[in-house]
Parts: sequence; C-alpha cells; structure tokens
Amino acid sequence: MPPIRLISASAALLLVLAGCTTESTESSGEGGDTPSSAGADTSAPADGGSATDTDTDATGAAQDFPVTVESSAGAITLDEAPQQIVSLSPSATEILYAIGAGDQVVAVDSYSTYPEGTPVTDLSGFDPNVEAITGYEPDLVVVANDANDLVASLGELDIPVYVNAAPADIEGGYAGIADLGVLTGHVDQTAQTVATIRDEVDAALAKAPEAPVRVYHELDDTYFSASSYGFVGSVYEALGATNIADEADADQTGFPQLTEEAIIAADPEVIVITDQVDYTEQDVADRPGWQDITAVREGNIVTVDADIASRWGPRMPQFIDAAAQALSTAAVPAG
Repeated sequence: MPPIRLISASAALLLVLAGCTTESTESSGEGGDTPSSAGADTSAPADGGSATDTDTDATGAAQDFPVTVESSAGAITLDEAPQQIVSLSPSATEILYAIGAGDQVVAVDSYSTYPEGTPVTDLSGFDPNVEAITGYEPDLVVVANDANDLVASLGELDIPVYVNAAPADIEGGYAGIADLGVLTGHVDQTAQTVATIRDEVDAALAKAPEAPVRVYHELDDTYFSASSYGFVGSVYEALGATNIADEADADQTGFPQLTEEAIIAADPEVIVITDQVDYTEQDVADRPGWQDITAVREGNIVTVDADIASRWGPRMPQFIDAAAQALSTAAVPAG
C-alpha cells in the first residue's frame, strides 16, 4: 500500500508566513511543539484509519484532511474542509473572505459588515447564544474569544470552535491568517494573501520617521489607551514610536487607563483617536490644560477608522500607513 500523503500543516504554516506556495509532504503524524497562536499541525486519524479526504482550494491545489490547529482554547481537528462556517469575529470574517473561504461562510456577527455582502445576522461574539449559533448548522465556528464558555458548550455538540484571538503584534496577525487558511482548505491562496499583506505592510513601515515620536492612541474620553503590549499599540512600536501608555500598563493588558495629568506630562507629539468616539479632534484640542501638549499645539491630532485600526486582517496595511504618515508629519518641525 503506498504511503499516505498529508499536508504537514505546521510546515504549510511556515511556508504561508513566508509567502510561499505549499505542497503536500509526507507526515508520520508526529507533530512538533508549536506556539499556540500559530500552531498548525496534521496527524493521522485518531482511530488509526488510513483514509484521508482531499479538498481543493480556490487556486486548484489539493489539500489533504484531517488537519489540526492549535488556538488559545486548545487544539481542534477537522476531518474535512468546513462548508458551514459561522464567524463571530469581524477580523476573522475579513480574513475568510480574503483567503477565498467566503463561499463557506453561512453567518457572521452583527459587526462583520466588511467586505460588502457578508451574511450579517444578529449573532453576537460578545454574548454568544448557543441555540442561535447551532441554528445555522455550523461545521466550524470562529470567535475572537471564548465568551460564555462557548468552546465547551459547542464542544458538547461536536461543533469545533477556533479562537482567532487578537495577536500581540503584526507577526501574530499573519499567523492567525495562516491558521484559517489551513482549517478552511485554502493554504495556497492564503500564502498569496499573506505575501501581498506583507509587501503592503513593509511599504507602510518604510514610511516611519527616523527619530522616535511620542504617540498617544486614545480609545475613549476616559483615557483608555493602546499600549505596545497589544496589537494596536504594537504597530506604533514597529514604527519606532515611543508609546506614552506603556508606563501605565504594568500588567501588560494592552489597554491601560491613563490619567489626564499623566497624558499632559508625557507631552505626546501625536494624538490618535478613532471615528467611533462621539467627539472630534477639535474637542480634544479644546480640553482644558491640553493647549501646551505638542500634538495639540502643532495640530497633530489624527482620526483613524476604528474598524481598520482594531482588526488584524487584510486591511492591516491601511492602519499602519495612516499611523506612519501621522508620525512622519509630527517628526517634521512646524514652520
């Protein structure tokens, strides 16, 4: 009997992250240890069977199943490519469509409005309802976090859940994209997508100023901010900026709450707000005591698209480009 040919998903993942095309490789079924944020591996069926299912991605390349992928909630194994995907993560939804798995998506949460034409429902990723989710008969559910112990609840119904958690940095974003490519049977197209995103990100990062710029990314008017310990703040770190929120984030949550006094004392050269807040750049500039902050004095208060800034998917380069331009503007002395 000829040897079984399986895609080694751990090898495929590495190739995807490098932007290369993957090919089937022989596997003994013994996967090595891999990081939980990007731990794709394949193994022989648990019952010792020898048959595998082969699916074809949008590029026409065959991918063998079963595949096993690690997430922050543990490993999940799919015996075949899912055809009834429910996505409760806007980032994951964007990724699924970008890698060619859009036709496999049957329902998304109420915030997954991009790209146009997604099957938006009133499902919630923040307060998921098991009965509502199972009504779509999913063979894969993708979430950003395990709210309401959803993984265990759906596990009892033999419905696999992949937790596409927010990455700690840009590289982690690529890893999450790669995992979804393995799970959906679109490894080759995912490799092409990641390669394109990498090129665009590299081009955006190249616009970073040579000298560090102090930045404050404000999430709301209670002064919660994005530090370098989360995905949003990691972008500023990659651009060489000095993030004034880092000192306040002793627990490395990624989203510390600052005081107004600390912000003024740190004197950010760029202030970034999002279009989801109910105030404007001028409102920030008019805050009592803020007139002496360099960013206010030099007019370097910038508004970014909140969706793009908070999602680790195909539109990631747009946020990096906007951040790079803001930092570069601040690095050039006024007048």
